[in-house]
Amino acid sequence: MTARTRTSRRLVAVTAAVALGAGPAASALPQAGATAGSTARATVSTAAGDDNLGRARGFYDARLGTTTHSRTVLTNRAARASTRREAQTLRETLGVQGVVDMDGLTGTPRQLARLDGFLTERSSAPAAGIALEYVRTHAGAFGLDTRDIAALRLRRDYVDIEGIHHLSWVQSAGGVPLFGNGLQAAVTRDGRLLSIGGSPVPALRAVPAGDLVTSGPAAIAAARSDLREPTSAGPGDSARAVLFQTLDGTRHAWETITMSAVHPALQVIDSATGAILYRRSLESDASSEPRSKQDATAIAYRYFPGARHGGRQRPVNLSRRGWLAGKAKLLHGNNAHTYADVNDDGKANRGEEIRPVEPRSWAYELKPFRLKDVSFCNQARDPFPCSWNPNKPYSWQVNRDQNGAQAFYFVNQFHDHLLRAPIGFTEAAGNFQRRNFTGKGEDTDAVQVQTDDGADTVDGLPDANHVDNANMATPPDGTSPRMQLYLQHLPGTSYPDGDPFAPTNVGDEADTVYHEYVHGLSNRLVVDASGRSTLGPVQAGAMGEAWSDWYAMDYLVRRGLEFDQKKSGDVVLFRYDGAGVALDRTEPIDCKVGARTKRCPGGLTGHRGGYTYGDYGRVGGGPEVHDDGEIWAQTLWDLRDRVGSRVSESLVTRAMELSPANPSFLDERNAVLLADMAVFGGKHHDALWRVFAHRGMGYYAGSLNGNDTAPGESFRVPPPPNTPIGGLRGIVRDSITGDPLPGVRVVVAWQGSPFATNPSTRTGPAGRYSLGPVPVGRYPKVVALSNDGYDTKSAVVRVREGTRVRNWMLRRDWAASAGGASITAFDGPDYGRSCGPPAAIDQSVSNGWSSTANLGRDGQPSARTPKSVTIHLPRAVDVTTMGIDPTANCGDGASASTGDYKIETSTDGTTFEAAASGQFTPDDRGRLNQVTLNGGTTANVTDVRFTMVAPQVFQRSDYPANPCPGPYSGCDFIDVTEIEVFGTGS
Repeated sequence: MTARTRTSRRLVAVTAAVALGAGPAASALPQAGATAGSTARATVSTAAGDDNLGRARGFYDARLGTTTHSRTVLTNRAARASTRREAQTLRETLGVQGVVDMDGLTGTPRQLARLDGFLTERSSAPAAGIALEYVRTHAGAFGLDTRDIAALRLRRDYVDIEGIHHLSWVQSAGGVPLFGNGLQAAVTRDGRLLSIGGSPVPALRAVPAGDLVTSGPAAIAAARSDLREPTSAGPGDSARAVLFQTLDGTRHAWETITMSAVHPALQVIDSATGAILYRRSLESDASSEPRSKQDATAIAYRYFPGARHGGRQRPVNLSRRGWLAGKAKLLHGNNAHTYADVNDDGKANRGEEIRPVEPRSWAYELKPFRLKDVSFCNQARDPFPCSWNPNKPYSWQVNRDQNGAQAFYFVNQFHDHLLRAPIGFTEAAGNFQRRNFTGKGEDTDAVQVQTDDGADTVDGLPDANHVDNANMATPPDGTSPRMQLYLQHLPGTSYPDGDPFAPTNVGDEADTVYHEYVHGLSNRLVVDASGRSTLGPVQAGAMGEAWSDWYAMDYLVRRGLEFDQKKSGDVVLFRYDGAGVALDRTEPIDCKVGARTKRCPGGLTGHRGGYTYGDYGRVGGGPEVHDDGEIWAQTLWDLRDRVGSRVSESLVTRAMELSPANPSFLDERNAVLLADMAVFGGKHHDALWRVFAHRGMGYYAGSLNGNDTAPGESFRVPPPPNTPIGGLRGIVRDSITGDPLPGVRVVVAWQGSPFATNPSTRTGPAGRYSLGPVPVGRYPKVVALSNDGYDTKSAVVRVREGTRVRNWMLRRDWAASAGGASITAFDGPDYGRSCGPPAAIDQSVSNGWSSTANLGRDGQPSARTPKSVTIHLPRAVDVTTMGIDPTANCGDGASASTGDYKIETSTDGTTFEAAASGQFTPDDRGRLNQVTLNGGTTANVTDVRFTMVAPQVFQRSDYPANPCPGPYSGCDFIDVTEIEVFGTGS
């Protein structure tokens, strides 16, 4: 089965929790017996919305640290860098709203900035010189020496429409460029340094190439193999040799881009070992004009068919704005090439191009389908037009060309909107054009728009992977992005019970096409020094979805096609989806905090009204980019209400360009404040702080990084400069033995200054620590991290003047690899880093063990379905309980979560006894569930065997009685996120 996950406009139910945060131990432990779980929770999914059959390989970055041990090492290194004398001296000059964020991998700044000012005074010197002089002056704080600075090579000096210079220096050694890291800076029009960072690598040296992956073609083959694709290179695939920095030093590697893959990705392959060092999917998964006789024309909707405003086809001129030459015979212009990729092979085959209905005219009228069993397009009054019959092969051909022309119009219309001020997604910024007329930026990258994608994959009908979705794959500047637009409604299912998405075409929806296009914008603006997108899979991914929603609806409201009244709950996305609109988003984008209207039900948070930062991971019952993106989208809508559409468009766009790598919501809050300083001289500074504080992103809010799924919220604006300071001290002990624990890192998750970002300290030999100073106040996230197999613990702490005593009790997870446990046996395939069996014992909810379901031909569990993993504990343990997070991971939908399970224990690693069995339900996803073992199976345990017996796909009452084969991940995969063992060493 081809693997696939697309980060689309769609809500894909509750997927695996991702990332660094409080960790599994921070979750409650409800009791699990024959049926696990005690907290009832609704789970949103559909026949096509919960899962799509295939999946893309999950995000992986060896630099970030995916285990407790590596994360703790990174935290320790960042703390050491922050306490360098030169760094402390620099911090003291930045004031109460300074940002000093050190990268634990490199010991150099991820970001330096002042949220209420600039790093330097005005200057007439060249922008690059201003930035480098600042680095030279503060070389000790940066952790760089003169040789490091001299070796930096300026790759880009991009000037945005506000005159801000966005500068990028890359590093190399031995003629091989360094992947990802480098120096980045922003200098204003009048020569003031606004921010600087990029995590440059000090003392970078050349390393020899490995002898396993020795060429670009070999690297592409390895990358495609990792994606479970045929190994032969296809169109758009490329490779280059790079250096890659890891915790263990610099590696020689190959960077590959595989645009011809079913799921395009950017990967880095270790040349010596063939291991994946980095993997990131490039997909992000959703009045008449004057003309001359020589112009190309069409008819198009401005919004969607049947909409109250913009719901009728009107004449449009495709040539007047340079979209298409008058003599064109295909929809192949400077900004886009649109064709119907009905077989989903990624190429415009013969018969798939959209040709004019007559010379120079693409005036294809939509021919509506009136389907008697579909109320959406068969209601008595004002039915919406359906565009095909899902139960009639090839019926989509009737409106194939109409939809191609419509999508071509939408893509070009939004290209022009984003190009204009105050957004300014220009050629220099990396927009999408076949030819760049200014000579700036890279060209040859018009969007490849594939309409009716996969419509003819099963005898004239789309399969389950090609309905109810849309996506945009965005490679670096100079390579064409790919937008795929699908038909809606799964053939063979009823409406709305079987599939709530009406039989329409997503290419006819303006908000869907605009949403996908903005994924291209964000992935071209939030980049590293070498121009590669840094949007990670957690908070940055959520903001990616939010930006796409926000820009689309901002435009539609500005154009009078959608309306935002004073009451909450007016601005609804994807209205043309029929009943499926309830699954696209949990709330309208304009829901206010505390709103009581039924239109703002609050998802699964337990409260009505708009969302705040503390709702992260709770909107849909677990961390998920579409759900959590609603928090950021609503925050930006508040910003729009406060400062207006045009000002907010400027701030949000400039902030993306000022983002550090893999930003958190708080990083992006800071970037918006910096944008206001640069563009408006700080005019909106206080108003912006109030907007963010109202949504829980106030001064004391905390996030360990962009991969934190449990951030702490604060509703406070910055305190005055003379705010008193205080500190913390205490002892960290083992929760069972009471023994003091040395080497534990205690961290205040907080982005304040004149103190370091996330200030921290380590416990001494007696388990004691002392941390501070920090301003007095309520800190919602203070964390104790250990790399010896203890679960991370988080707490809310109020710091007062003087020193506050805060002691900690940490619980040992005897199954943690960081504590010495290991995998000795497992069934099924090994999907490698972040998805293989070791990911089940890494104390990280960002990874998990994924295996194959191997159902029988009847779609039911077979003898090959159960998958077991055996864990050898570091010593014999008297087990008190186990903790299991059954959540699906590795890009699978929720139905792949473990359902039926069994646990066995052994005292010698050879003979195992049945210790527990039961069933996890959808209520148990996204948390660690307590499982009590049978009597007589808990003493002197040396080995534990956990078996995933069956996936949860068979438990859903809203699925068909026999869901498999079908469009659900659980028909193909079975997963578990974390397995933990608690007790006392014997």
